[in-house]
Amino acid sequence: MEEQIKDFLKRDKLKGNKIKMESLICLFCTLAQIPSPSLQEQAVAEKIVKTFQELCIDTYQDSYGNVYAKIPATDETKQPLMLSAHMDVVGDASPVKIVFSKDKKIIETDKKRTLGADDKAGVTQAIWLAKTIKEDSELKHGGLEIVFTRDEEQGMSGINNVEFNKLNSQYILVLDSDKLGKLEVSGAGYTKMLLAVKTYKGGHSGMDIQDKSRVNAVNLISEIITKLPSGVYKKDRTGTITSLNAGAIVAGGVKNIASDKSGAAYSYELAQNAMDNIINTDAYAVYSIRSSDVAAEQKLCNEIIKTIEKFNKKYKGLAEVNVTFKTHLKPFERANDNTMIEVAQNAANKCGVKLQVSSFHAGAETHVYANKKNSKGQQFKPYLAGVADIYNMHSPDEKLDVASMEKGAEFLKNIFYQFNGAL
Repeated sequence: MEEQIKDFLKRDKLKGNKIKMESLICLFCTLAQIPSPSLQEQAVAEKIVKTFQELCIDTYQDSYGNVYAKIPATDETKQPLMLSAHMDVVGDASPVKIVFSKDKKIIETDKKRTLGADDKAGVTQAIWLAKTIKEDSELKHGGLEIVFTRDEEQGMSGINNVEFNKLNSQYILVLDSDKLGKLEVSGAGYTKMLLAVKTYKGGHSGMDIQDKSRVNAVNLISEIITKLPSGVYKKDRTGTITSLNAGAIVAGGVKNIASDKSGAAYSYELAQNAMDNIINTDAYAVYSIRSSDVAAEQKLCNEIIKTIEKFNKKYKGLAEVNVTFKTHLKPFERANDNTMIEVAQNAANKCGVKLQVSSFHAGAETHVYANKKNSKGQQFKPYLAGVADIYNMHSPDEKLDVASMEKGAEFLKNIFYQFNGAL
């Protein structure tokens, strides 16, 4: 990797602060080459802490291993800003061989494992901004806080062990989006919904088929599914806000089948060997509800409950369906002000980045922050921000675009300076 970096450093250095930006890329490569699968982040955490210490920036690790850094305010009348990123990557503890493309525009690996730009790019950008601010003795600002978490990819245990009551910032940029200029202002929570149909009388599919007091649970689960909303339930200009997705249906004569198969082969074996000579008494369907709008999700759930109540009235005395909702991740709702959007737009305009304000229909650490409060009792206002172009995340084909990384550093710097009224 050292030879790759030396070769990279031979690029044309005549444009602006190119030499400084080469140091940014070297920092990324240094961090990326340290394997840090979920719950095995200590080596990269130690390198990060050492880097902050060399920059004379206050830093420490909490009892769970999350890393914190802080640059004190130089103007107490201004608000602090916080950056967050995760130290773990998808992949194992095998060596990371960094490879530059021939034109030095792309960073990737030898295709034997992931690069880890998700989220070493975010970690690098946060450190780089801290370095920039530390070196600017004339800048008047409200302070910078940084949190690097463990275990985002696997269990999100790191973010759930953050010392929120020690953080002073209200606005947070979570540097974990895949495209430069993305500013995702809300994110869907995740609720699991289970439908359970129970009929009161089963029977033989031949001898009892004409008995109208016997209804088949498979037929009933199919009927109720057709009456429920499907797919996108609510959307706006930022994207999908609320959706309902059928994940699986399990019904009838499959409960006594043992199998060592998996995937589609498992489903096929169940279908081939299921009992078909019974009037089924039980059936289940599991759904995922994703929503970044609590009110919209509640409206959807109320519609589902009303549909079920109508269904139970129709089949009273013959069958009953029950529904349960279990929240796995609370939503990240849009903040009630446009401060950060306006700041990011002005910063993007200044450095020629196209800002893309959107909502994302998945989970991230923003969701946890959005439902916590800082040391002042204020609700956090997080945003998922993109500070580099990353392709093929979570795969051996993962790539980082060098020019976007360099532009991302400028974009993030402009955001901080704009936030503090220095631009």
